Amino acid sequence: MAQRALVTGVSGYVGQHVAAELLRQGYDVVGTVRSLAKSESTRAALAAVVPVEELSFVEADLLSDRGWDDAMAECTYVLHLASPFVLAEPKDENQLIAPAVDGTQRVLRAAQRAGIQRVVLTSSVVAMTAGKPSGRYGPDTWSDVNAPIGAYAKSKTLAERAAWEIATEGSMDLVAINPGFVLGPSLGAPGDGQSETMMATMIAGKMPMIPDVAMGMIDVRDVARLHVAAVSAVGAPGKRFIAASEQPVTLAYLASVLRGAGYTKVPTRKAPNFAIKLMALIDREAKGTVPQLGKKVAYDNHETYDVLGWQPTPLETTFVEMAAAIAQ
Repeated sequence: MAQRALVTGVSGYVGQHVAAELLRQGYDVVGTVRSLAKSESTRAALAAVVPVEELSFVEADLLSDRGWDDAMAECTYVLHLASPFVLAEPKDENQLIAPAVDGTQRVLRAAQRAGIQRVVLTSSVVAMTAGKPSGRYGPDTWSDVNAPIGAYAKSKTLAERAAWEIATEGSMDLVAINPGFVLGPSLGAPGDGQSETMMATMIAGKMPMIPDVAMGMIDVRDVARLHVAAVSAVGAPGKRFIAASEQPVTLAYLASVLRGAGYTKVPTRKAPNFAIKLMALIDREAKGTVPQLGKKVAYDNHETYDVLGWQPTPLETTFVEMAAAIAQ
């Protein structure tokens, strides 16, 4: 019999790609959705790229105990992706922190009760380097939640720490995948995810200038393959894997690639840092960008290659294919 894997947040941008990769590699997949009304659109999106006979759905919410024990019945693995992601700084940081931390604790406790063999947790590089100066960092680095790092980075850091704490209490394996900025075409109709919104804004000419921001980036399809590799990789348990380009990639470079591919409305002007900081006084999305201005972070990601066998998609391909999918 095929092994069964539970994917939390299966209707999301990354969740759909992870489910597709699991199905492609012969796993049975159970996906959690906050409402079963989302299941049909997710099934349709996946059916366009992979057979979905072994795909099912369970209703479960990160802020409720209901449904989680049923969701994990007969599963061997859990891939926990469900967590809010927004660039804009919320008025109340607990809008992000509560579902991220409480939800992670709820999912891992349920996994322990169900006798799950391995949990693959989707974390982020912002759980490693938020609040750190420019430099090169590896998987042993943690962000400082007492620094002004923003609600999203704080939520990811606290959620991952909570997961590792729970993992020490039993024999269940835990692996963390820590992606950088995730880009690439979505399955089905483009949604309102942060990277999709940014790309759509750029190619439509609605971003007047490019902020001085550079990030480790990765193709969403690579993120999915790394998650599935982590399910069975012998050397993966107990480790954090950086899923991001070794060197930071500037938004100015992304813009230049898009212009070279024919997206002539993509801006060429760079935004002065002081202008972004002024906007941050009245704009929550600009406020979320300020900690990244001028910062250049590189990553020691050699274990992602060595243990998980990562073969990165060229980011130029990622940018152009994502733009083409959105422009359709």
